[in-house]
Formats: sequence, structure tokens, C-alpha cells
Amino acid sequence: MRERLKIIWPRVLFFLGVIGPGIIAANADNDAGGITTYSIAGAHFGTTMLWVLFLITFSLAITQEMGVRMGLVTRQGLAGIIRENFGVRWTVFAMFAMLVANLGTITAEFAGIAASFSIFGISKYIVVPIAALVVWLVLYGGSFKTTQKIFLIFSAFYIVYIINGFLVKPDFGAAVVSLVKPTLEWSTPFFLTMIALIGTTITPWGQFFIQSYVVDKGLEIKHYRAEKIEVYFGAFLTNIVSFFIIISTAATLYKVGVRITDAKDAADALRPLAGNLAQFLFAFGLFSASMLGAFILPTATAYAVCEAFGLESGVNTKWKDAKIFYSLILASIIIPATLVLIPKVSLIKIMIWSQDINGILLPIILIFVMKIINDKRIMGEHTNKPIGNIIAWLTIIGIIAATAVLVVSSILGYN
Repeated sequence: MRERLKIIWPRVLFFLGVIGPGIIAANADNDAGGITTYSIAGAHFGTTMLWVLFLITFSLAITQEMGVRMGLVTRQGLAGIIRENFGVRWTVFAMFAMLVANLGTITAEFAGIAASFSIFGISKYIVVPIAALVVWLVLYGGSFKTTQKIFLIFSAFYIVYIINGFLVKPDFGAAVVSLVKPTLEWSTPFFLTMIALIGTTITPWGQFFIQSYVVDKGLEIKHYRAEKIEVYFGAFLTNIVSFFIIISTAATLYKVGVRITDAKDAADALRPLAGNLAQFLFAFGLFSASMLGAFILPTATAYAVCEAFGLESGVNTKWKDAKIFYSLILASIIIPATLVLIPKVSLIKIMIWSQDINGILLPIILIFVMKIINDKRIMGEHTNKPIGNIIAWLTIIGIIAATAVLVVSSILGYN
């Protein structure tokens, strides 16, 4: 037994040393917008969209793994590689679009924080400034190790949605069938929700973040196998949480025909149907998801912009060495938090607008990724295998088609 432990224990320590990027990046996709999308999918369409969730788990795993591999091989963030290989014009376009979209998404995170506390009668004018201050103090004052621990703690809080899923006693048999049996409802709301489900799982900022985070963490190509396992585990874990959110709202709200517009509505509606504990768990999950997003997105934004233009970046840097990096983080906190506090600002419109921009930007970013990951000059022996290319290109084609529908429907006012 001792001999086996001597062999296994170093491997366990090695894996624990690299853990972080895959789990954090994947879970951050389940932010306030994600929780809202999954809640609406379950409340309005029952378990019929679970097969979409099953398929995009593989797409998420492949796209995130490519980001990790590029980071390990090149020791650069994605934005820097785009600038070097595709020129300044494409880089400026990508950074501007991502910056605008991210500000909208971060606004949704602070709106999620406000919504989770409003369920219990606590004003957003108290909660949002405190949350914004906490986010800034952690990102500015904490070391890389400290911030990663906080990110992982908030990632662990997603377990409340799994607990909630068992609490409402859903039909697991029907849910499993829905995972493998494609079902379509020929209506505009169904297709728009399905598109949102895809768009909230794979994001442009997620590609920038995971690659930059791997580099900032100091990982090398020798860590690839362990990091690949972590990325796949993170993709599986994040969509397990999504699965339980959908079946929770399907087993309660869909069953009695309750219509909702956001995650707060879902939490409020759960109380008379499943009790106070179900409402509390759902609200706490919304808060945790929104906080994780509020930590990650300003960091991802600052990483990408600074790398794109060759500026100093990194959570372990000091203000004097990385003024632009921390200024971008600060602006990415203050502007969205302020928007949430302005009366009569349409947060739903901001969310839809940012989703549209993300939808337009994502295929472009993934095409950049595909060209880079298959370039032997850059990646050497670590280019994509055929199966990875097939899944990635199918994902890109699907996202382009979905984006076209989403953008047209937004213009025509079908949202």
C-alpha cells in the first residue's frame, strides 16, 4: 500500500498544481446570463433542450482545450498571437467588439447580484457598490494564488443547483431520454432560446481568458496531459450544473405553466412550488454565479487588451508596472456597476445587445484559433488531430448559423 501511495501521491500533487484554468473558465460560463438562459429553457420548454446541452459539452471541451494547448506551446495569450499573425486591424476590431460586449455581460453580472439579494428585500443600492468594491480589492490586492482560491471557492458553490435539482424531485428518466433524443419545436421562441443556450456556453472572452490564465499561472507543455483532463472535467462539470438548473425549472415551473423572464423570476416562482429552501438555494446560486462572472470578465478583458498591444499584464503585477491592466479592470467594474444603479436602464436590452456582439465575434475568434492551432510553424507537433478539427468546424458552422438567426431576430424585434 505504501509503495502504491509513493507512486500515486506525486501524480496527485502534480495534478493539483495545475488545476484551475479549466474548471474556472468553464464554470464562469454559467454566469448570470447563463443561469437566466437555463432557467428559461427549463421553465418554457421542459427538458426538450437537454440534447443541445449534451452536444455543446463536447464543443466546449474541444474549444477550451485548444486554448489551453496554444497557451502551453506559445506561452502567449490569444490576443498577442492574433496581432502577430493577422495584423493590427483585425486585432483592433476584435478587441473593440470584445470590450463592448464584455461591458454588457459584466453589467448582467452585477444585475444578477442585485437580483439575488432583492429576493430577500435588500436594495441594489447597497449590494452592488459592496460587490464592486470586493471584486476590485480581490483582483487588485490579491496574489495569483489568492485570486485562484477565491475563483475555485465560488466555482464550488454551484453545487447548490445540484442539491436543488434533487430537492424538487424531477423525472430523471425523462431527462436522460431528452439528453439523447433530439426534439425540435418549430417556433421562434424555441429557436432563440436554443441559440442562447449555445451562446452562453461558448464565449469569445472564455477563449481569451483560459489561454491567458494558463500563461499567467506559469504552466508549461509538460503540464498538458493533466491540464487536458482538467479542461474536459470542467466542461463536463459546468454542464452538469446546467442540466440540473434545466430539470429543476422543468419539474416545477414548466409543469404548472409559469413563464419567466430572468433567474430572479425563477427563484421567486420556486418558493410556492418547492418551498423556501429551493428558493434560497436558487438565489444563492445566482449570487455565486454572478460574483464569479464579475471576477473573471474584467480580468479576461484586461488580459486580452493588454496582450493585443504588448502591454504588461498579470494578476501578480503591481499598479506601477501594469497601470493599463488594472485601469481596464477598474473601468470594467465601475461602468457596469453604475449602469445597474441607474433607474429605468433596460438591463434586458443590454444583455441582448452584448449577446449579439458576442455571437458575431465568436465565429471570427474561433476561425483565428483554428488557423493558429493547425499552423505547424506556431504549434509544431501539437497541431489538431482530425477529430478535433471536425468537432471544432461543426461548432463554428453551427454558431454562424445560430448567430445569423439571433441577429436577424434581434433586428426584427422577436426577442
